[in-house]
Amino acid sequence: MADDGAPSTACTGSSLLQPLSELTDLPLDQVNFVACQLCALISAFWFRLFLHPSKTSPIIRHVVATLLGLYFAMFCFGWYALHFLVQSGLTYGIMILTGVEHMHKYCLVVALTYLSLCQITRVYVFDYGMYTADFTGPMMVITQKITSLAFEIHDGMARKEEHLTAGQKILAIRRMPSLLEYFSYNCNFMGILAGPTCSYNDYIGFIEGAPRRCRDYKDERKSSSKLRHSEPSPNMEVVRKVTTSFFCLLVFLSVCKVFPVERNIDDNFIANTPFYAQVVYLYLSMLTTRPKYYFVWTLADAINNAAGFGFNGYDSDGSARWDLISNLRILKIEFATSFKVFLDNWNIQTAHWLKRVCYERCPYHPTAATFILSAMWHGAYPGYYLTFLTGIVITLAARAVRHNVRPYFLHSSVHKLVYDVITWAATQIAICYTVIPFVLLSVGPSMKFYSSWYFSLHIGCILVAFVLPVKRRNLPLKDQQKSPVQESFQRHLEATDRTCSQKAKTT
Repeated sequence: MADDGAPSTACTGSSLLQPLSELTDLPLDQVNFVACQLCALISAFWFRLFLHPSKTSPIIRHVVATLLGLYFAMFCFGWYALHFLVQSGLTYGIMILTGVEHMHKYCLVVALTYLSLCQITRVYVFDYGMYTADFTGPMMVITQKITSLAFEIHDGMARKEEHLTAGQKILAIRRMPSLLEYFSYNCNFMGILAGPTCSYNDYIGFIEGAPRRCRDYKDERKSSSKLRHSEPSPNMEVVRKVTTSFFCLLVFLSVCKVFPVERNIDDNFIANTPFYAQVVYLYLSMLTTRPKYYFVWTLADAINNAAGFGFNGYDSDGSARWDLISNLRILKIEFATSFKVFLDNWNIQTAHWLKRVCYERCPYHPTAATFILSAMWHGAYPGYYLTFLTGIVITLAARAVRHNVRPYFLHSSVHKLVYDVITWAATQIAICYTVIPFVLLSVGPSMKFYSSWYFSLHIGCILVAFVLPVKRRNLPLKDQQKSPVQESFQRHLEATDRTCSQKAKTT
């Protein structure tokens, strides 16, 4: 969705919906995007009902999913959609020709370089500040898929089993995908426009109708009989997600213009508004930018679910879970009480990608390396780099505070409530302070905002990170370097491994 005041650009895709664009006063490329996503939603129901794995072969499902995806891409982006094929074809050639020992490195460099060149061209040659739908958005997701696939093939075919983590063992790929499987994974209609990223093994399992893996089940004893005899319907979950997504769209269209982000750097606003009011306005202005992401990602999740993709086992009460490839958890974002909780629930699949490709493999300064990779992946705007560089110091300070201060508030429920309220407010302001360059895009406006705040959070977080260093536990170095996300994921895998072993013994 275009920000208020963003320049309108010519749409490179189909002009068939031009009358609807004029009627709604929305840019044509946005109308095309929403229309294609709605068509993808309808196609997903048809795909699940008439091309179910029990009724047709995986080859047909691959072909149909790929052709529909390329059609939607051409409708939205015109000939620019050819970049999707070029990037995918180039990296597939690298996988075939270079061998499994080093292809993951070459694919990461080539895919990221190709994406960056497209982003730089779009930003500095065609239209700086363009916030409407553009062809590099889908390329960002394809880049994630290409690099994830390359690393998973390397894990499965070039590394010894004992050298893999529990998560890498599950995701490892033991054979080279065919060209059809590769393009289907990258360009299928369910995820080509807005993602989300998914693992190759999960996607192939969906196409082939393979049984769910034990790691996806929360309570195997209560759900095993249901899993054997029924396939859950996603219809109610799709209705819920579609309703949520369009409610978020309505909120964004009705509220975002009331609190323009640019007002945070208006000279009159800075000079005549008390600082506490500036803080409140910053929160409200950034709060109203998030529903557009909620709309896009929730609708994309609903499309995958409608096709039957995204089932993640059952809860302990027997309720089906459709969050295997979900990209966000809205309530946990809005009520996050730590920087970590916010990041864990925002753009989830990208966080998984960064962890699997960079964080758990980088031998030195993995946090900094992960933020830098994330900035490079997001694009060429300087504001992105300011956001992620700021995110490094904020993350280190938040980790230090949580590790050193939080234990003192856990002795009573009242103290814990006070701590949660304070950390919620601090987290929301820290997030807004961190990501405002992401919205302002340029160095000048971003530095003007930070100057109006006297770089207070930068200075404060650096001091906190030095005064309250994270205490090391008596663990091996490898375990000490794990992020909280990795630790939680590791505990989940260990628990489900035990469940699978128990099931094997009983059967």
